[in-house]
Amino acid sequence: MSLDRVKIIDIPKITDVRGNLSVIENDVVPFDVKRVYYLYDVPSGTHRGGHAHKKLYQLLIAISGSFNVVLKDSSGNTKVVTLNKPNTGLLIPNMVWRELEDFSSGAICLVVASEVYEESDYIRDFDRFLLMDK
Repeated sequence: MSLDRVKIIDIPKITDVRGNLSVIENDVVPFDVKRVYYLYDVPSGTHRGGHAHKKLYQLLIAISGSFNVVLKDSSGNTKVVTLNKPNTGLLIPNMVWRELEDFSSGAICLVVASEVYEESDYIRDFDRFLLMDK
């Protein structure tokens, strides 16, 4: 599957003198939300991710700080997206390999997922991923 299915999603931002508010509802996320989790206190030089999903879609948001998302498809294409704004998300569809790296100090990555955790949905071996997506 191609990386052109990966999309940047603008999350509505409401601004007033008290600060900003962003809302994630079903008109923002193109799937029913079944799980939400977040990554934080990621040590410098550490990578997260390193897998693909058979059916799960994810929306990644840098709630605080920044990090890079390295995306790969089975054709050998690679795309790097830097997330650094809390009102911008990265929609990663199924069958796209992802690795998260270069977390800034204090970075928080919010993940909104289309499915609950199911280990059998994960593809954790890159060579197996390349074979599955043919």
